[in-house]
Amino acid sequence: MSASTVAHPYDGTRRVLAAVRSEVALARLALGAAALHVVDDNFLQPAPGTWAGDHLTSGLVPLAFLAAAGASYPRLRAGVRAGLALILGAIAVTFGVPAAYYVMNHSASGDHYTGLLSIAAGAALLVSGSVTLWRARRTAGSRKRRYLRRSLAAAAAVPVLAFIVFPVGFSYIYTHTGRTAVTPDLRVPYESVKLTTSDSLELAASYVPSKNSAAVILFPGATRSAQARMLIRHGYGVLLLDPRGQGRSEGDTVRWAGDRDLLAAIDYLRTRHDVDAARIGGFGFSVGGELLLEAAAQSTGLKAVVSEGAGFRVGEGIDEGEGLSGPERLLWKPVSYVMTAGASVFSNQGPPPHIVDRIGSIAPRSVFLIYAEPGMGGESVRQPQYFAAAGEPKAMWKVDGSEHTGGLEARPAEYERRVIAFFDRSLLPDASG
Repeated sequence: MSASTVAHPYDGTRRVLAAVRSEVALARLALGAAALHVVDDNFLQPAPGTWAGDHLTSGLVPLAFLAAAGASYPRLRAGVRAGLALILGAIAVTFGVPAAYYVMNHSASGDHYTGLLSIAAGAALLVSGSVTLWRARRTAGSRKRRYLRRSLAAAAAVPVLAFIVFPVGFSYIYTHTGRTAVTPDLRVPYESVKLTTSDSLELAASYVPSKNSAAVILFPGATRSAQARMLIRHGYGVLLLDPRGQGRSEGDTVRWAGDRDLLAAIDYLRTRHDVDAARIGGFGFSVGGELLLEAAAQSTGLKAVVSEGAGFRVGEGIDEGEGLSGPERLLWKPVSYVMTAGASVFSNQGPPPHIVDRIGSIAPRSVFLIYAEPGMGGESVRQPQYFAAAGEPKAMWKVDGSEHTGGLEARPAEYERRVIAFFDRSLLPDASG
């Protein structure tokens, strides 16, 4: 055998490096890395309490898009390839944002590590797309025409970012990021308990027994120790519930399914010997307040609900006239439609019903709405609508000087007086005053 036919030990490595230097090969490699994270997240290492069959939509739909992009990439014109690489690169980075969040909170596990790989893949696509775009730029014509073409191309990127990258990326982060485990600061003994939802997820909660036969569910609970201590001082049992996919609870971070978590909490309190089943209330904050209203519309087990900071839910969109000008509504509607579609895909569940259509079903049980001005998520616009649609008895309070769900910090004495008086009237009918 001649020396020329002997394979050099580094030939394989050189071929790999040469392939990676190819724009198409690099793009396909990056798309494959992003696809690996999708497979890992949905099928190889799904969230505790779930299995691969729960993630068919969230897994197969992104994989189909990534596979189609990889297959068609070599046949596309340079400008189209560059645009596709930039769009998918930005989305691949958002696929890794939840992983970065959990790494920074020292709670990374499972598929979070391939999420970091997705960030690197997205960065590679962004660089590759930018280089391809630069190389494909037209140099013919006058300088004025060249700059005009480039300005128009840059302007065309704005709607792509607004109507595709932002809503898709936001919906992915929204359905994959939740609060990490928090130890509540209750300053009294409490029990660590487990609840089981109707879809067989095990949720974590902390419980302080009742002294007045009434109990209140705080949702989400672990971060609301100050409100819990307030209720405990007045003798109420308090159940601080970690929503699915958050804290120590099983499941995916599917906020649209949080009503099932609250229904499980009601069932648990009904089994407690220290609680009268007719004296169970709920206290929800932000998204938890929105879910609480939905759960109360479904179950008569909640006799009174306090919802603080409920705004419009992702998936609801914004109706005509809701505090937006005509141009703003025209811009927001397509964003909300894409966001709803994205959240439906990534959560494997359809959007929730509108609160304004559901809150009336809570009557004749009591509702107390609390909000900040301007707050967050449209709460200052939505709360008056919720109040108008709710049946009696009902109450509403705009907390002056409060930030979103910050009523207790802004007006501590008045907040305690109003909330406790509401629960006393609703859950302790024999209480004096």
